[in-house]
Amino acid sequence: MRKDIFHIILYLFIYIAILSCSGKKYITEIPYYYSDQYSHKSRNLANDIGSPHSIEGNNPQILDDDVLKIKEKYSIIMEVMPKEITDYRLYSYIDEWLGTPYKKQSLEKQKAVDASYLIQALFSEVYEETFPKTPDGIFRSKMLQLFTGRMFLKEGDIIFFRYDKSHPISDVGLYLHNDRILACTSKGLNIYNFNDEYFQLRFVAAGRLKDKK
Repeated sequence: MRKDIFHIILYLFIYIAILSCSGKKYITEIPYYYSDQYSHKSRNLANDIGSPHSIEGNNPQILDDDVLKIKEKYSIIMEVMPKEITDYRLYSYIDEWLGTPYKKQSLEKQKAVDASYLIQALFSEVYEETFPKTPDGIFRSKMLQLFTGRMFLKEGDIIFFRYDKSHPISDVGLYLHNDRILACTSKGLNIYNFNDEYFQLRFVAAGRLKDKK
């Protein structure tokens, strides 16, 4: 009973902290300043009184500590309930790349990355689908169903942007949850708010993997 009360108080504290932060500042800082404090406390409790994850209802899927950490971290970033974070391979993959500086035609973790190169590598490793490395090449892929309605966006959809007239499809991003997207800007690869004017003015279309027959 005490453990349940402890977890309820902890999550209330987390969400109160979220509401006290401005959205834009919160999204940009969380990937860098996410605290391991709760994770360490959980391990200490496990040593003293048995693993809290073994209690029925706290972790019905019997997820390991690394996955639970990803689930908690990205539920905070996306401002959604933890149960909505289910694609653990996706978030584990992008977690290692957040904060990487932008550099054209590059793919080197924490050193340099191009969004289209990352999307190509991500879909190859996480979803076992192979795309070209260029934004236009991904856009023209027959594996994608293209659409323009922003209200239909779902986790894992590829977003296409146009920056200038000579390049109708100039860049790509990845839709995550709750209007949060993974994208590259001059500040590097990070999770941004899709509603920001910067992205809204440049949005062209989105693409979703077609169902395999």
